[in-house]
Amino acid sequence: MAEKKDPSVKEARVFSLVLIPLLGQYVVTLEEVGGQRLIPIWIGVSEGNAISLKLQGEQLPRPMTHDLMATLLQELGAAVERVVIADLKDGTYYAVLELAAQGKTYRIDARPSDAIALAVRLSTPLFVDDKVWKKCPVIMKPISDAEVAKFKQELQAMTPEDFFKGLQS
Repeated sequence: MAEKKDPSVKEARVFSLVLIPLLGQYVVTLEEVGGQRLIPIWIGVSEGNAISLKLQGEQLPRPMTHDLMATLLQELGAAVERVVIADLKDGTYYAVLELAAQGKTYRIDARPSDAIALAVRLSTPLFVDDKVWKKCPVIMKPISDAEVAKFKQELQAMTPEDFFKGLQS
């Protein structure tokens, strides 16, 4: 699956992960590989912490839920070939895990936060469906450190409702 060129999806990667303490949430921002577009996804603290720990290379003495899930998949011979942020409806993102196991392929519905936390553990490629890029307000990637800092500061003051105001699913 991962080898196929699918024009309806664009590869993405984690651009930033920002904790918003007042909301008790993180914002994980995905960037279009080879492009300028960004997608912010509001996620819970547990999932944000799971992504953050892995991105920082932290090793905990006991496995967290996403570590356990990754180990189970590996031990059972299943490979997560890619994660796709597949849709955006009513301000909620939807993701799909594309798995291969025992000669079969599977598409498993997942929350983007869990899918991303798993993807960073397994070095799985991330993709965003074109319909998500089209439904999401266009945010262009900052190009300087000062612009990145400004973007993170703006995210701190923004709520998911502010971001999706006026959008239709």
